[in-house]
Amino acid sequence: MVPRLKVPNTFDPIDETIDEAWEPLRSNDYANKVFYAASEAANFSMLWHGLGLARAIILRDPKIALRISAALGIESALVNGPIKSLFLRERPDVEERPMQLRQPKTSSFPSGHASAAAVAAAALGETLTPQARRSRLALRGLAAIVATSRIHVQIHHATDVAAGAVTGVVLTKLMRPVLRRVFAR
Repeated sequence: MVPRLKVPNTFDPIDETIDEAWEPLRSNDYANKVFYAASEAANFSMLWHGLGLARAIILRDPKIALRISAALGIESALVNGPIKSLFLRERPDVEERPMQLRQPKTSSFPSGHASAAAVAAAALGETLTPQARRSRLALRGLAAIVATSRIHVQIHHATDVAAGAVTGVVLTKLMRPVLRRVFAR
């Protein structure tokens, strides 16, 4: 069995500060609806697969959906497999949530929702023309909402989300050349 690394307690003050600052939003019905819906929609990357499929249909290019799903599959296999297995971190302790959510059983570190959001925003962004600046910003905004939803719903600590986003960016850079070759037009 591979030894697991405990996430250092040095992150606790950062997480506590962000959690306290976030707390007023948790009593806002609109914020709850947005963040709980985003968190739920992104379970198993369904939101991102759906957007990839929509993009493939719009552009009449099935390789787009395949490339995005392949990127998300690789990300999920790595993050939810060996990467999370390396770390030992409890999820935030919450007695009750205003809405129901699936409670993951894996380590809290890093956030898979955040890493998938980063990978998806980059992969979907590649399907846009260079002039589509607003669409790219919208994708990044949606990715940020999904990632931060995990802080809002208290499934992850803020540093889990930050580490997940960084993991997603790194994986994107590593996968991009391979996926471009595999799914060349």
